[in-house]
This record gives sequence, C-alpha cells and structure tokens, in this order.
Amino acid sequence: MHLRPVQFVDTPAAHEDGAVARLAGGMQWFAAYEVLDAGRRFTVPVAQVANLGERAATLHARVISPRPAWQLGARTLRFDQPQVAGILNVTPDSFSDGGARADDPAGAAAAGVVMAGQGAALIDVGGESTRPGAALVWEEDEARRVRPVVERLAAAGALVSIDTRKAVVMEAALEAGAAIVNDVAALLWDDRALEVVARSGAPVTLMHSPDPKSGPHGGQGYANVVTEVFDWLEARIDAVAAGEVDRARIMVDPGIGFGKSLSDNLALLNNLTIFHALGCPVMLGASRKRLIGALSNEAPASERLGGSVALALKGAEAGVQLLRVHDVAETMQALRVWRGLRDRALVS
Repeated sequence: MHLRPVQFVDTPAAHEDGAVARLAGGMQWFAAYEVLDAGRRFTVPVAQVANLGERAATLHARVISPRPAWQLGARTLRFDQPQVAGILNVTPDSFSDGGARADDPAGAAAAGVVMAGQGAALIDVGGESTRPGAALVWEEDEARRVRPVVERLAAAGALVSIDTRKAVVMEAALEAGAAIVNDVAALLWDDRALEVVARSGAPVTLMHSPDPKSGPHGGQGYANVVTEVFDWLEARIDAVAAGEVDRARIMVDPGIGFGKSLSDNLALLNNLTIFHALGCPVMLGASRKRLIGALSNEAPASERLGGSVALALKGAEAGVQLLRVHDVAETMQALRVWRGLRDRALVS
C-alpha cells in the first residue's frame, strides 16, 4: 500500500477538526489521500485513513510528523519551509557550467559565499560529474578538488554538504568542515561509505538510482516508477538505519534524471507528495536537468532558468524541504513570492 497526500487546502481554519492534516510539519495542509493498493487506486479522506489498517496508519504517521531540524555545529538546517541548496561544481566537465570553477578553489569558494548571501541554506560541493557518460574520477583527485573549497566555505561560516559517492572523499570533506553527505549512490557504490557516515554522525541524503553499484544512469525501466522508487528508498532507509545512522538524520531524493526517461521524471514530479510517507525530509534536484530541455525545444543547460524555477516551485507546492539549484538568487525570489502567497492564504 502507498499513500499520496492530495486535495491541498489554503488554510485549516475553514475545516472541521480532523478533516485536514499538516504535511510534515510544513506550510501545506491536505484533506485526503490517493491510495494505491494491489492495483487499485482510490481516494480516502484524511479522517478515514485509520480504517485502512496498520500499514496506512504507519504511512499517515510518517506523512504528518514534523521533520526535526538538523543542528550542525553553530548552524541549524530547518525543514518547516522549503530551503535552497546551492550547487557548486568544481569539476572540469560539469554539464551546467562547463567546468568554469575547476582548478580555482578561491574562486569556487567565493562563488559559494555569494550563493549563501543570496539565501542558500547550504552549499553542495561536488568534485565529480555524474552526467551521463562522465568519466570516473580517482578518489584522491576528487578529494584534492573539494578539500580546499570546503575549507574556505566552512571558514567563512557557510553550511557545506559534500556531493560524492566515495568514502575517501567523504572523509576528506568532513575533516575540512563539511557537515552533510549527499550521495547519488545512497551509500551503495563504496563499501566503506555507510561506515564513514555512521562513524561521523553526519546527516546523509540518499538518492535513488536504478543500479548505484554500476553507476547512476543504468536500469531497465519501470512498471510503476513512482511506487518502485518509493519502495527502493524505503528499503534503503531501513538498511542505512540498521547501519547505525539516525533515521532523523536521513534525507531522501527521488533522483530526477538518473536512470529515468522523460515520462518517468514527469511522473515522479507529479507525485512528489508520496515521498513524505517515508518519514524523512525530501530533496529535489531538478535544476537545469535534461527534461527541461526536452520540454523546451532542446534548450541547452545555460538556457534552462525558467524551467528550473518552475520545477522548484512545483517542489515547494509539494512540500519538498530542500531544493538543490544552480540559480540561487532567482529561485529565492520565486520562493519568497510563493511564501508571501502561502502566508496570506493561511489567514484569508
């Protein structure tokens, strides 16, 4: 059984007690669930979800439970409203910027500081491209790329996450001042990755890809991409928690663009609210992705700002807690307008 929150409302004030529920302690309220059960699809009011049995009760409790903030040294990452993670690639073959910040740690760190000043809650630093066809980077080279950038950002007071699937790089970045691990392989590519995260106590983002041991862009397709990605992430959360990582320090990412067709990506984006039933904060990384080009006359990565902002707002509407973006200033402006609309709707 799967539950997807639907029938969102502007304010709970106009509804009887118990008729609507708050989504993950955030800014959205909803009145019903779409239930997917043994091939059946039907809608149930929130007030009646308890009648569906123990599995439904478990999923409902996860959906409505507030996501505890992550206290990371002197910094706090809150999940009661959408936050932005600024993407900072220090690779020579980045799909988004063509390697503009490679081999320039000071310039890369300065760009990260600018993103923090524009409103990014954290800076996500990556030293290996994960675009289709990208070459594998030796772990020591990747560590050398990211360490000086992370050190400078941490010294400047920025909250930093390290985007890597390699344990050596995780260790180097965490020692340099990174506070969060963001792994496109969900700690499966490197056999030591889970141990490193558990030992460090750092929070971790687990992203879905069909075959993370081989690379992020494999797979043979899906019968139902939404429920299959959900089930994979649910099992992965259980496995990582069993490896002594606190569930409250796990975030999930459905992996837009990783081993998925255009149709798969659109289905995931249209069903983002289902992932709140995993009980973890949700990250959405759709910025400048190929799907935007596919829907806009093959626009290159440098010309996908409008589509990127549209998908960020789609995520905000779905209650996504962290939006991973290249264009921080423009996304923050869109979110501030969105937040103003939400605040007004709550009191109207």
